[in-house]
Amino acid sequence: MYLRHKSRPKDGKDHVYWQLVRSVRRNGKVRQETVAQLGELDAAGRAKAQALARRISGRGDQRDLFEEAPPVATSVEVRLDQIRVERDRSFGAVWWGWVLWQALGLDRVCRELLPRGRQGAQWAHLAAVLVIARLCEPSSELHIAEDWFRRTALEDILGIPAATLYDEQLYRALDKLLPHKEALEQQLQHRLGELFAVEYDLLLYDLTSTYFAGEANYNPLAQRGYSRDHRPDCKQVNIAVIVTREGIPLGHEVFAGNVSDVKTLKQIVESVERRYGKARRIWVMDRGLSSQKNVAWLEQEGRLYVVATPRSEWKRWRAQLEDQSGWQMLRDDVEGKLCVAEEGKLSFVLCRSAQRRLKEKAMHQRFAARIDTALTKLERRLQRSKKPLARAPIDRQLGRLLQRNSRAAARYQIELIDDATVPATVCLQWSIRADWERAAEISEGCYVLRTNVADFTAQQTWQTYVQLTQAEAAFRIHKSELSIRPVWHWKERRVRSHILVCFLAYVLWKTLEQWQSKAGLGNSPRTLLEEFERLRSTDVVLPLTQDPAGELRLRCVVRPDKAQAILLQRMGLRLPERIRITEDDLRRAGKM
Repeated sequence: MYLRHKSRPKDGKDHVYWQLVRSVRRNGKVRQETVAQLGELDAAGRAKAQALARRISGRGDQRDLFEEAPPVATSVEVRLDQIRVERDRSFGAVWWGWVLWQALGLDRVCRELLPRGRQGAQWAHLAAVLVIARLCEPSSELHIAEDWFRRTALEDILGIPAATLYDEQLYRALDKLLPHKEALEQQLQHRLGELFAVEYDLLLYDLTSTYFAGEANYNPLAQRGYSRDHRPDCKQVNIAVIVTREGIPLGHEVFAGNVSDVKTLKQIVESVERRYGKARRIWVMDRGLSSQKNVAWLEQEGRLYVVATPRSEWKRWRAQLEDQSGWQMLRDDVEGKLCVAEEGKLSFVLCRSAQRRLKEKAMHQRFAARIDTALTKLERRLQRSKKPLARAPIDRQLGRLLQRNSRAAARYQIELIDDATVPATVCLQWSIRADWERAAEISEGCYVLRTNVADFTAQQTWQTYVQLTQAEAAFRIHKSELSIRPVWHWKERRVRSHILVCFLAYVLWKTLEQWQSKAGLGNSPRTLLEEFERLRSTDVVLPLTQDPAGELRLRCVVRPDKAQAILLQRMGLRLPERIRITEDDLRRAGKM
């Protein structure tokens, strides 16, 4: 068995799950006595795990699809030489996806919002297919229809024959799902609050971008702008996500790729207040959103915030940054100082991080070295030239050099001077600005936080701000685990639907992460999904002895191995053993 865990506990204690993983890796297989000693729960532990599972998963319709063992033992004679196995399917990961989908009440909401089509299309189930596929194996709608779906047991779980599923049906399901974005987000906000006692008193807001594959000429969202994906050659779309302090998503919005961050704040805040009321909540944002206009707008109706100030405001606090008194430790490598603005209504917290200082210093040195080398080379070329050189190309060369190394560009005073006494007719003069170096030395590793929460200390302000890492983690998961990029759709509504599906898959991801964490299994959903991906369902066909043309067909789920059984036990779930076979299944098998 191969397991990998992305987040080792930081308390120094050996976690049961980690002990199990190490024993598997060391021995190549799981010995029963080792698993029993390290992994299995006692009766009290099993009861607690089952109570957690009942609270999260509730009772889902998927139970109707599974057969229980017959109450009375029956026996038939079969031909052992003709027993065979058919219809192998991947079961465990998609079963997990369906359990999570039902736990969030999305099956019920989608049935209410997406009634069957005229041709019997089950739009609610097709929406589940799109989201579960994005969670388990992110791919295009074409790949889902032609390959992925038929390899999974979703056909049995949802009752959708693989032969009837095609890509155009999934595209239309995207179109059906999009108009209900707000209703879905409100359901998730309500249900996640019930499951995990989520508080919405503090909201983290951040933006990212994802790029298009292709020109997307007819999509107004597809524009060129600041690319966080380092793909300035591609058009892009911007995505804003609002999450709680635990990283639980509350909602998302989509903006054109050329919309600047500061222009998105008002729409997001008003959208949240329209749906969830104007409760006194704290908005946490990075410096890209904290323009003076935005901050003034937040303060108009008494909205509370914690934001990082733009670099342009650092000059205001230079004296306090240089003053070594009044600093306190916020963390092992972070110091802070609380400063109150003159009007007494705002607090500013000056922060300096040792690790961040080393990083920024190394960046300045790297960019400065590039500029030094390029300027020296250009100066030497001008001195050695035997003929006049045009001034305009040299100006453009200098502009490109400073643009590529903008973090250290202000360090230099550069002049290109006309000089008729030299063959090149121009000469380069440059020097290093001592005031810039001094300012960089003071500001490296420093940042300034601004808040209008009256009773916040420096520690509370900083701790509130650093929770923005939850929003950043949401973007990382969208891009790495859920493959939100690149976007292949070219219609605007399909792009919005694609992002909505990724958002719903992220909610399933966070639900599994919370469940896993409360069960004492760390916080790596991908580990569980990859492990249970190995669990299969299959048809066991038993030819009957008394009836040569007859056979008994059992649709079984492969029993989990010992380690998988322990994972299920700790999550409080029981894997079904057999799946109900419908008349349509028998008809397709040629037995009716």
